[in-house]
Amino acid sequence: MPSTNPDVKKPTPEIFLRAVDLTPAPAEVFDEAYEATPQYVPWPKAYGGDMVAQSAAAMMRSVRGDRVLHSMHSYFMRPVDIGVPVRYEIEKLRDGRGYSTRSVRGFQNGKIVFTGMGSFQVPEEGTEYQPAAPSHLDPEELRSAAEVLTDADGAAADYWATGRSFDMRHVPGPVYVSVDGGVQAHQAVWVKAFASLPAAADEHANADLHRAALAYVCDYTILESLLRVQNLHWSSPGLVTASLDHSMWFHRFGRADDWLLYAQEAVSAQRNRGLALGRFFDRNGRLLATVAQEGMIRSGS
Repeated sequence: MPSTNPDVKKPTPEIFLRAVDLTPAPAEVFDEAYEATPQYVPWPKAYGGDMVAQSAAAMMRSVRGDRVLHSMHSYFMRPVDIGVPVRYEIEKLRDGRGYSTRSVRGFQNGKIVFTGMGSFQVPEEGTEYQPAAPSHLDPEELRSAAEVLTDADGAAADYWATGRSFDMRHVPGPVYVSVDGGVQAHQAVWVKAFASLPAAADEHANADLHRAALAYVCDYTILESLLRVQNLHWSSPGLVTASLDHSMWFHRFGRADDWLLYAQEAVSAQRNRGLALGRFFDRNGRLLATVAQEGMIRSGS
């Protein structure tokens, strides 16, 4: 397992791009397989967004180009080792005229570490509805993670500041080393890739890359509203968190290298588990995606 991250001082989306760089592999269980490598984090096990984005990218590779991913549902089965490839096996459950269904299982060290399903639709015209986007300060008026953590030391601070491929700016404030903004059930995070994501070979593949980027970045902060309601922060003594299951619905296309508002709320916390919801809006107020995630949260307090 790598002990240091060579990219933490360079704000670049390369970590995300390496995470979703799939290599075709022989299928041992189902119909199609790809390998991808979990990227560095300054903790013992891999970041859950790696598995969400990698599995989404693998499922997207397995469908015809006339349909797009509109929902995915995931379970994190075991902790995943950093730097050790995960093999994603795709089962082609159904290809209909308007929809396709895929299942995915991630294998590492001979064990299932991740399982999920995805549904794809041939786009249609229909009635539009969405809730209004919440009103918050523009991202340019907020401090970046690097600015917030100027005086903080250590591998975690470096990673939060520049090592996650995305600029993240919190409203009302981050929960890195304190509960900035107070105890409440809501928060929002402006997110944007540190640089423009590369243009893919065709429009369909390009849209898939940006969907994978949303699937990747969504897991970084989705549990923070649950930390906030318990007056916890990422540096709280004895804090242990883990993603348990995850669902995501893609409503409209948007670019992950433009500023997106990720509005989040705590739904319920009990028995060291919590459920949180998140919604991605672009700067024009269009709802791009909705996220629901349950996580384990244990604290030493």
